[in-house]
Amino acid sequence: MGILNVTPDSFSDGGDYLVPDTALSQALTMVEEGATIIDVGGESTRPGAATVSVEEELRRVVPVIEAIHSKSDVSISVDTSKPEVMRAAVAAGADIINDVRALRVDGAMEAAASLDVSVCLMHMQGEPGTMQQQPVYEDVVEDVISFLGGRVAHCELAGIPRSRILVDPGFGFGKNLDHNLQLLKGLGHFSRLGVPLLVGLSRKSMIGALLGDAPVEKRVLGSVGAAVVAIERGAAVVRVHDVRETCEALAGTGLL
Repeated sequence: MGILNVTPDSFSDGGDYLVPDTALSQALTMVEEGATIIDVGGESTRPGAATVSVEEELRRVVPVIEAIHSKSDVSISVDTSKPEVMRAAVAAGADIINDVRALRVDGAMEAAASLDVSVCLMHMQGEPGTMQQQPVYEDVVEDVISFLGGRVAHCELAGIPRSRILVDPGFGFGKNLDHNLQLLKGLGHFSRLGVPLLVGLSRKSMIGALLGDAPVEKRVLGSVGAAVVAIERGAAVVRVHDVRETCEALAGTGLL
């Protein structure tokens, strides 16, 4: 899954793809490099990020999704928690709803159930503005599995079949470095949920910390290594900024 943030404030590529033509070009480049899903996001969820209005998020993502859909048959994911954006994005050509709030916003579950597309449910402790302020778990692996299992059950009750559900443990979303490392070590346990696992580690602060506080632009190789580990431990999808490098590494290790 190639990351395409059409935002001014995302931690890695904020401001790079605000113009739809530039965003389209980047999407098509990622497809050429091996991406089978393009994840379009119009609201940053980095630690401390501010919220944006429904209208602004729609303005950012809908033209880009329409453009990608018109030029490629690649699967398109919309990274949003807002039911209004979910509906508009799917109408524009999105195939997947990727929700960091796991369909907990009012109306989101109902919207997703009515749209007949796949959904990715992510775990996040707290909200982006405050989630890194002393997160606490009894057992981070078991706590996250329990939460995601509950959300899968809620989806099924709402009419979303298990065959349309993915889960994401939410690396960096209300988790410190130790929590993230425990999750990475315990990824194999998520198979108990019986649905595909999506993992997003690309260029995150945990990679920087493990590389001696490396800045974002110096985290490519660490991110690629983390993606390989995630696939080895059961991830079905890895969400990445550096598609070519990740695909080359996975092919070189026989995992792609």
